[in-house]
Amino acid sequence: MRKIVSCKYDLDTACVELCLEDGTLLSIDCTAVENEVANSMYQRSELDWLIYNDPLAYAELILNGEPELYLKAVTVKSLLD
Repeated sequence: MRKIVSCKYDLDTACVELCLEDGTLLSIDCTAVENEVANSMYQRSELDWLIYNDPLAYAELILNGEPELYLKAVTVKSLLD
């Protein structure tokens, strides 16, 4: 994979935007990703946390193609008593 020079979340477009070392610009549509891989509000919350707090980790997760594994590992659904 090519080196990522910059990464930021654009609130106006709901996309994580990447600039690679060779000048390539990538835009990840976060809404489309959530619609595709998140099956519950808990999974969406986990992805949203990454988007706002660590967009680079989010981008690497999506580009490596393993968001489902990540969501299974971090999402805990608890039943109300």
